[in-house]
Amino acid sequence: MTEHRYRRRVQFADTDMAGIVHFSKYLCFVEEAEHALWRAAGLSIVPPGGEISFPRVAASLEFHAPLHFEEEFEVLIKIAERTRRSIRYTTQITRGETKIATGTHTAVCVRKSPAPMKAIPIPDEIVERLS
Repeated sequence: MTEHRYRRRVQFADTDMAGIVHFSKYLCFVEEAEHALWRAAGLSIVPPGGEISFPRVAASLEFHAPLHFEEEFEVLIKIAERTRRSIRYTTQITRGETKIATGTHTAVCVRKSPAPMKAIPIPDEIVERLS
């Protein structure tokens, strides 16, 4: 599983005083889509009692059109590149045929303890399920 389509509706709490989605919410939508991709692959990005984590080390979004309260939209997330220790995603947010935002983000596999966190190879099970 290397891509996933995540559908959502704009909630009132996502918007600013003008009824337009606040720019900071778009990264939340992207993260929701990433987690949905992992769930669709039978995984959790943060399994209970897990010893690893996937912190973000880079994120970039470009905005093309606004979203408004109660509009339905879709987030298409794809794994664009995987190295031994990281995953780079591309994302496109659309409302019907209208492109809303595009971007990328990168997460690195780390061992959480002992501190400090340290980058480690992505476990084989995760690599297999996200291939």
